[in-house]
Amino acid sequence: MVRYINIRTGARVELVDITSRVKEVVKDSGIGDGVCYLYVPHTTAGITINEGADPSVKRDIIQTLQRLIPRDAGYAHMEGNADAHVKSSLVGASLQVLVEEGELLLGTWQSIFFCEFDGPRHRRVAVKIMGT
Repeated sequence: MVRYINIRTGARVELVDITSRVKEVVKDSGIGDGVCYLYVPHTTAGITINEGADPSVKRDIIQTLQRLIPRDAGYAHMEGNADAHVKSSLVGASLQVLVEEGELLLGTWQSIFFCEFDGPRHRRVAVKIMGT
């Protein structure tokens, strides 16, 4: 069964820590060992794992992506969000995280981030837990 995490973003570009919400889905699944699949069904958003302890890491990621892929760079796509499509493609739309003894197998400093590149919007992340 697929569960959805609903997200309301508040900025055009934003990384939202959804780790605790994913952990809830894993716990509710009752699966002890397996894989947690995460999928973002949006063309201007993505998902990634990175350090969640220091907020400057999120800022550095956002600033670097904005520097590498500026909003106004003469793109052919005329909706005004071409940079968001490129950022989404680079970051990616899916992840897998191992589940062991009912817990996400994340490193000490790792968090799961929903990456908004064309907000603010209502978004969602599909979560599927498969047991072994």
